[in-house]
Amino acid sequence: MTPEPLCALVALIGGYLLGSVPVAVLVGRNHGFDPRETGDRNPGFWNVMRSLGWRAAVPVFAGDTLKGVLAGGLALAVSGAHTTGTGVVTGGGVVPVYLAVAAAMAGHAWPVFAGFRGGRSVLTFVGGFAVICPPAFLLGVVVLVLTALPARSFAAGARVAVFGLPLLQLFFTPLWQVAATGALMCLIGLRFGQAARSSQARRAVDGT
Repeated sequence: MTPEPLCALVALIGGYLLGSVPVAVLVGRNHGFDPRETGDRNPGFWNVMRSLGWRAAVPVFAGDTLKGVLAGGLALAVSGAHTTGTGVVTGGGVVPVYLAVAAAMAGHAWPVFAGFRGGRSVLTFVGGFAVICPPAFLLGVVVLVLTALPARSFAAGARVAVFGLPLLQLFFTPLWQVAATGALMCLIGLRFGQAARSSQARRAVDGT
């Protein structure tokens, strides 16, 4: 097991570098466009899907989610793989995994490999949460399906499932870990707020 300070450093640096891989930009480049200059200018799954369709967007969905999974897995590996019987991160693995997922989300939002112009980090959060609490993640998938099918909207199901993850986590982890998950989600809110301000500034410039 890696010493705690070094483990935290590996989690932070490794998570950020993994999160910084600009999957949507790379996919868009193969199709001759930059998602940061198209649609809502978000280099993520939804913008690529609206611009290019589902088939082209699938690698973005998988890649952005995998960044969170790999970051959490890296931290779990270097911290000694402390998990319960159901795979929930526990003990000495909790802090490094949360640090790694937070760093991956920050990397996705402000990627060093793409001029610090990134996306909202939702899928990277979801991938990291799958490592943090696998049973709650699986319940979230069930919620997604049960919501999306009657609503005939994947987007609606995804929103309900993502916002429901902390509530589902309550069945498997202490309250302070649920609060830590809420803190991760605050990073998403921060990035959405930043994007909204940038959009307003662009409209103001266009209107002058």
